[in-house]
Amino acid sequence: MPKAKRSKVWLYFSPKDSNNAKCNKCNKVIASKGGNTSNLMKHLATHKIYLKAEACTVFDCLREREPMPSTSVGSVGLPGPSDRETDPNPEKVDTDDDSSLTSASTVTPFTLAKKANLPKVKVEELHRSVTRFVVMGLHSFSTVESKWFREMTTALNPRYRPPSRDDLSNTLIPAWYSVEKQNVIQELAQVKKAAITCDGWTSVAQEHYVTVTVHYTSHSVIKQKVLNTKAVYESQTGLVVADEITSILVEFSLKTKVVAATVDNASNMDVALKALKFLKVGCFAHTLNLAAQKVYGITAVTKWCARLRAVVVWLKRSTMAKTVLQEKQRLLGLPDHSVILDVRTRWNSLFLMVERFLEQYPAIQAASLDQRLRKPMEKDRLERLTADDFEKAEEFVNTMRLLYTSTLCVSSERSPTCGQILPILNKLEVHFKVAEEDTAFTSAVKEKVWGDLKKRYQDENVQNFLQEATLMDPRFKGRLVGAVADAWDRLEKVAVASLTEEVFYALPCFPCVPITFMLILVSHSSLLQFL
Repeated sequence: MPKAKRSKVWLYFSPKDSNNAKCNKCNKVIASKGGNTSNLMKHLATHKIYLKAEACTVFDCLREREPMPSTSVGSVGLPGPSDRETDPNPEKVDTDDDSSLTSASTVTPFTLAKKANLPKVKVEELHRSVTRFVVMGLHSFSTVESKWFREMTTALNPRYRPPSRDDLSNTLIPAWYSVEKQNVIQELAQVKKAAITCDGWTSVAQEHYVTVTVHYTSHSVIKQKVLNTKAVYESQTGLVVADEITSILVEFSLKTKVVAATVDNASNMDVALKALKFLKVGCFAHTLNLAAQKVYGITAVTKWCARLRAVVVWLKRSTMAKTVLQEKQRLLGLPDHSVILDVRTRWNSLFLMVERFLEQYPAIQAASLDQRLRKPMEKDRLERLTADDFEKAEEFVNTMRLLYTSTLCVSSERSPTCGQILPILNKLEVHFKVAEEDTAFTSAVKEKVWGDLKKRYQDENVQNFLQEATLMDPRFKGRLVGAVADAWDRLEKVAVASLTEEVFYALPCFPCVPITFMLILVSHSSLLQFL
């Protein structure tokens, strides 16, 4: 008796023989060896017919039924025991099975029956745990098919059969993503204003992507969600980037809620944000890194760095050099740290290389005088470092340390950093001002770095935005001078105008309205001084 055809694909095909089937639409014969339907599904796609599998319900328990402002819906965590859905009619399972399942490799009709009796709600709970393990741990999909993973799950629960990599990639992860996406859309619907960050990057496979992240507050808590990382197959012109960003924002109903966008200093991002009419705030950490990169253009710094870099490269390349350096570190009581090589595309790498060189300078000098390294160094014509190189390293670290610290301060996603930009720039302006006692080397570094920084954030709208952000930052309240402090007048006028409109429409029509109205305005404007 032939085996019954259960796949929906056979609604469009007729079996010709055991290895072939004929399409009912075009009469083309397609290979289907052993009843395999993969080729048949691909052929149906040429007719614009796509057969969808049954909807996955494993992650339905994570779906929010209605807005819950007191909880964070955007989390991708799995529900606890009290949050899980329960099967109204669960199958009864004998839990006293330790004696009969002492060995996971022992297969009997009884163990097979017990595996079949695992309730659906329990299977879905275990599927969620496995999916969370793979996704949050950034493991490859093939992990679930490894021998050791299967052995572990069998030992934990012999009745459970973990999903395959195809189940993960085609069913479970898309189902989880769909649920979480709807939860995020639902939460963002309650948000009035938000900011976004956009960045374009290229993978090792030379594929270009654009990532958009939204930042907002919910009940005085800063939150951020990565909305999309979208593959791009067009030339990255400003208008193309604008279209990509727009499509993502429209998908999450955020197009009219964006107050500012933070991007890098690429020209196509400038064009994109102008087309979108968003206020552009350049990434401050990226701006500081660009200023730090300017020191590579100083001839004196370039030659001095070349000598340091040559020694660092030689020490990292030679296994004997590493052994000797570690011996000298122990003798001199220095930390057992390796030397660092700078990479121009890596932020602050030059500063970190020089800082580590200063820390290990005694050990490096002692190692270079060791007989085991002296001849190889002379053979490679490696130029020996001098006291002048050490002095320049000290000057460089003292000059650039504040820039490095500033980069760390603004490299945060858990706290607002926009209000720090102007105070940090004021601090850097004082620090990089050339003094009479500065050497020619230090003066050149200061002039080059500040010459680049002083040109940034000069747009009037950006200045006003940053001033207001600084005023609202409690870390700088009462310690502001100059133009930033003058912005209080602008904020007070805006606040009073807003209150005027609200109070005017809220007051009743009585003869005492003008007096009451003026008293309310005076009280509110005086309160602004204490904000």
